[in-house]
Amino acid sequence: MRKTAIVTGASSGIGAATAKRLAAEGFNVVLAARRRDRLDALAKEITESVPGAGKIVAMTLDVTSQESVDELAAAVGGCHVLVNNAGGALGLDSVATADLADWQAMYDTNVLGLVRVTKALLPKLIESGAGHVVNITSLAAHVPYEGGGGYNAAKHAAYAVNDVMRLELVAEPVRITEIAPGLVKTEEFSLVRFGGDEEKAAKPYEGVPEPLVAEDIADCVAWAVTRPPHVNIDRIDVQPRVQAAPHKLHRE
Repeated sequence: MRKTAIVTGASSGIGAATAKRLAAEGFNVVLAARRRDRLDALAKEITESVPGAGKIVAMTLDVTSQESVDELAAAVGGCHVLVNNAGGALGLDSVATADLADWQAMYDTNVLGLVRVTKALLPKLIESGAGHVVNITSLAAHVPYEGGGGYNAAKHAAYAVNDVMRLELVAEPVRITEIAPGLVKTEEFSLVRFGGDEEKAAKPYEGVPEPLVAEDIADCVAWAVTRPPHVNIDRIDVQPRVQAAPHKLHRE
């Protein structure tokens, strides 16, 4: 029997790459995000290009809406793997100049969205007998940096929720994994952070010979969820070789 994985934020970047990789690993995959047109295109791509792909379903999801999350939970059958990937960063303001609307939006998606979706699907994960929650956080969850206050705070909260779940669910058949990426070059993360300013969005990657790409993180997800059910990978910190900390990069 194929297992079912649900990936939030699946319309682009790490989410899309993870959905493709889990399909290749033999999972049925539910693609969940706000942009339905992109999800439908991705579902078609996976179905046509991934050998042996199982059932691929696109579902519109806004993790900040309880109604939307409830609709997802009601529509899916079983759930073995939940990848909480929806989230992101907004701005690089200092605390002194913080845009509180951006801070609120980051908290709503990265933290409350993660909790909302996990809470709704947890009964199905437990019922599966071998559930797994994978939370995509960031090295920003563990190492603060100037201008990162809002994102640091949101991802640190997501990391805290991850570890609390690990404690609270230790008696249940559910594994909990945090994956904390460093610099990952995707088509949208930096562009969204800088409000569509392409020049600013390109700067974090300037001179970096080989940043991570979305497929590198998908590889980590796939490895964690395909370990034997008694093996829990607590946390994976993953950076490009040329990065030693969020603020320490070798640039050529």
